[in-house]
Amino acid sequence: MTKNYYETLGISKTASKDEIRRAYRKLAHEFHPDKQGGKADRFREVNEAYEVLSDDTKRKQYDQFGQTFESARGGQAGGGFGGFDFGDFDFSGFSAGGGSAFGGDFGDIFSNIFGGQSKARSRREQGVDLEMQMTIDFLEGVFGTDKEINLEKKSACPKCQGSGAEPGSKVTACPKCHGQGQIVTHQRTILGSFQRAEMCDRCQGTGKVPEKECEECKGIGIKKQSKKIKVVIPPGIDNGQRLRMSGEGEMGYRGSPPGDLYIEINVRDHPEFKRDRFHIHSEVPVSFYQAALGGDVEVATVDGPVMLKIPAGVQSGKVLRLASRGVPHLEGKGRGDHLVTVRVITPQKLNKKEKELLKALAEESGETVNINKSFWDKIKDSF
Repeated sequence: MTKNYYETLGISKTASKDEIRRAYRKLAHEFHPDKQGGKADRFREVNEAYEVLSDDTKRKQYDQFGQTFESARGGQAGGGFGGFDFGDFDFSGFSAGGGSAFGGDFGDIFSNIFGGQSKARSRREQGVDLEMQMTIDFLEGVFGTDKEINLEKKSACPKCQGSGAEPGSKVTACPKCHGQGQIVTHQRTILGSFQRAEMCDRCQGTGKVPEKECEECKGIGIKKQSKKIKVVIPPGIDNGQRLRMSGEGEMGYRGSPPGDLYIEINVRDHPEFKRDRFHIHSEVPVSFYQAALGGDVEVATVDGPVMLKIPAGVQSGKVLRLASRGVPHLEGKGRGDHLVTVRVITPQKLNKKEKELLKALAEESGETVNINKSFWDKIKDSF
C-alpha cells in the first residue's frame, strides 16, 4: 500500500528539515514499543517516513514519483530500518533521569535493537550500606572520644564463613549460567534483534553454587547477628557531620563485599558555650566598677578556668579573644579561638553613700547628675 510520508509525520510538503526532525522525535517518543501504550506498527511507519524525508535525495525522488516511489526505489521503502541512520536523533531528553516513560535510557533501547548488550549486572553488587545516629556531649565533639556500639546486622555466617556451603563441601560453577553470573537471551522482533543479559536466578549473579547448602544460613552465606564496633570520634567534629566506617555495613550475598556504615553525629548543647565552626562563644558578667577600673576575671573555657584581662573602661558588648582556646581543626592543625562577650552589670540598688560618691565622681568629670530622691528621703530633708 502506498504511503503518504508527510501525513505519517503530520507535516506539510514544504516542511523544513528541522520541522521534520521535531515531528519525528515527538512521534518516535509517543509510539515506541518499549514504552507503555506504544505501538510497534506506528513506530515503524514513523521511522520509515523519517528515513525518506530526512534524506534530500530520497525526498526528491518521493516528491517526483509520488505513487510510484516504492517501485522507483526498487521496493526498498518498506524494508524496515534499511540504512536508517540514528545519529540524527537526540536521545538526551529521553533518559530515565529526565522523566522518560521508559524503564531506562532511551539510547540503550536502540543499542539492544542492534545487538548491543544491556546493562544488566553480571554479578551481585556489594552489601547494603547502613546509617545510624549517635549523640555525643559538647566537649566530646570538641576533643573527640571513643564509643562502642552494639549493631545488629547481616554478617558472614559463622558456620560457612560466608561461602553458603556446608563445611566440607565444595563451591562449584553454577550449572545454569556456567559460572558467568548472568543469562544472555536473544530475541528477534520487527524492530531488530534484541540481546539481553539478566542476572542468573540460580546463583544470584555470583557464578558459583555450593554442592551442599549450609544448614545454618540455608546457602545464602549471611546471617543476622550482633556485633560490637568501636567508633573513633575525631576532635573537632560538628553537629550533623557523618563518619564513614568502611566495610561495617551489611555483608552481600555469598561472600560479596559488605557495605559501609555511616554515622551521623548529633552534639548536645552546652549550658555556657556556643559553637560556631571552630570558635567558641560565651559571656562574662563584669561589675560596673570592674568595667570602669579594669582588672582580671576568671572565665570558663573548654580547657578549664583561665584569667581574662578586662581593659579599663570596657563597654558592654565588647568581644575579647582568648587565642587558641576554641575547637581543634578537624583533620588539621591548630585550634579556633574562644570569644568572650563582656556584659556590664549596672548596680540596681545603691545606698546613700554610694550615690554620693558616684555623683561626686560624675561632677569631677564635668557631668551634672540629678538624683531622684525617694519619698522618705524627701520627708527627712524637710525636717
